[in-house]
Amino acid sequence: MRTADLSACSRITRRAALATTGRLVGVACSWPIVSVGQEPAPAGELIQSIERSVIFPGRQGGTTWFHPRPCVIPSKDEAQALMTLQSISGSDVFGPVHETQSSDLGQTWNDPQPVPGLGRQPLDPGWEMGVCDVVPEYHPPTGTVLAVGHNVYYKNNVLAQSQRERWPVYAVRRSEGTWSKPQRLEWDNPRATAIYTNNCAQRVTLPGGDVLLAFSFGPKGRTHRSAAVARCAFDGQTLAVRKIGNELTNTAGRGLLEPSLTSLDGRFYLTLRAEDNRGHVSASDDGQDWTPPRPWCWDDGEPLTMSTTQQHWLPHSDALFLVYTRRAEENKNVFRWRAPLYVAEVDRDTLRLLRATERVVLPLIGDGVNRPQEVARMGNFHTVAATPDESWVTVGETLPANAWRGDTLLARVRWSRPNRLAPQAVG
Repeated sequence: MRTADLSACSRITRRAALATTGRLVGVACSWPIVSVGQEPAPAGELIQSIERSVIFPGRQGGTTWFHPRPCVIPSKDEAQALMTLQSISGSDVFGPVHETQSSDLGQTWNDPQPVPGLGRQPLDPGWEMGVCDVVPEYHPPTGTVLAVGHNVYYKNNVLAQSQRERWPVYAVRRSEGTWSKPQRLEWDNPRATAIYTNNCAQRVTLPGGDVLLAFSFGPKGRTHRSAAVARCAFDGQTLAVRKIGNELTNTAGRGLLEPSLTSLDGRFYLTLRAEDNRGHVSASDDGQDWTPPRPWCWDDGEPLTMSTTQQHWLPHSDALFLVYTRRAEENKNVFRWRAPLYVAEVDRDTLRLLRATERVVLPLIGDGVNRPQEVARMGNFHTVAATPDESWVTVGETLPANAWRGDTLLARVRWSRPNRLAPQAVG
């Protein structure tokens, strides 16, 4: 399917939905898994299909929602989906953290409501401190949702060029739906005097309830950050660092950023944003002792060309997938190549991507060569196992040339075999 076809499908879907309901929520445009120059997925592949939908419209005005990150809360009836998100009005200029819920597995979502305590706080004249990059995940041992982001500073309502000390901020959503006060995750370490953070990041809950969080951190006076994985205790109220793994380094630019974790069949995997035109991957047998990061490559050894953008895991009980952005001919003039979003299977022995498995999760809409300013960016996204039959990829588009407007998108990756890692119904 050509880019022009995808764009037409998008326009038709938006127009029809608005004409019928006046609001575009949960309207799906189902496309086969086709990217430029590729064939649909052959029968028998694990990814059976991908269905894309707009869950909150923002391209034509109203609120543009950014950082949409859902989690699924098991129940004895229909599982509940909870998503945190924030408005965006400029480069890294975010409003208060909101929450929205769905009781029909993402078909419809209620109007987002502010999460108490996760807005901005006034500091010195002209200065405010906010919270951003929040990721909620259900914590089965305590029956709570643990949301982790980090603090950020604004001066005169724009991102402060000189950021003060930064740290992870977490809040807990209890089973009755109330939120705890936000708290700072303490880590008193001389290597982290300027910043330590776990933002936009997937994490791993261990069987006993401890949580593995990947930190990006650096001391004052150093430009590049390192990464390490912290094992934290969590009792449903307080998150506390118990020990930290070995330090991983990359000295290009700001170093290693926004690391995301996953585990499968007893092994742990870490993917890292970097600023050397690569994304990086590492692995561990215990979640603490990690191999040196290596660039993401195709199975023939050719490195992927990336540009300081997140990657996230899409695990299935039978295989491990990565969702990512990269340079391609169709997006060569798009900022940091932040469209389209791709998915490919990971060879867990070599830590390389299987080129033949690559598919487009969310397509580039527009002309990424001649009119890149009209292509919506999709670099800040999230993945979650929703049910045994499907996993989700969510993203908030941004069009900086159009007042940062964009739609909130959800892609359903449907599996041909059940994903045993997905939340299970409770009795």
